Amino acid sequence: MDENMQMIKDICLKEASQNPIKIVKKLMKIENIPIHGPIHHIIDGFAFLTAMHNVGVEFDFPKALDELEIRGKKMPGATCGQWGICGSSASVGAALAIIHQTTPLSDNEYYKDNLKLTSLALGNIAEIGGPRCCKRNAYLSLKTAIKFVEETYGILLEDTDEKCEFSHLNQQCIKERCPFYHH
Repeated sequence: MDENMQMIKDICLKEASQNPIKIVKKLMKIENIPIHGPIHHIIDGFAFLTAMHNVGVEFDFPKALDELEIRGKKMPGATCGQWGICGSSASVGAALAIIHQTTPLSDNEYYKDNLKLTSLALGNIAEIGGPRCCKRNAYLSLKTAIKFVEETYGILLEDTDEKCEFSHLNQQCIKERCPFYHH
């Protein structure tokens, strides 16, 4: 994972899109990015941070990417089945927390918002059920984040109706049960 991290950050730093779904899809297509795994605990939040930066939300973008990498690496794989939290939902929540500079001691709406976003994303992931699919969960988390920042802050990120290009690589693909399945 570490060998690709600087390249992934460089892609985000140069990216102009305001669409976190398109951004994450670009990152997913990088050689050596596995179909599943803890890399999504980082790149899903990177896509959200990148889109937020590109629509003009002010924060130290390079520093935010570095911080999200640190936070994302702390969460092991398989948390969806073993901890009851998907790393993708945690990644978008962490990204929002980084933008807001919240801490465990913060006592403001931003603290609540980070938790709300994570819980909404996790709820949308839970509705579909398992087995895990990091691509599906990335799309669900980011679509939740797009809607959340629009409704909460009036921030308009671009959205698209995505069709999955990774189904054939996922031995556990749930096919028609997935809203992004493309056959």
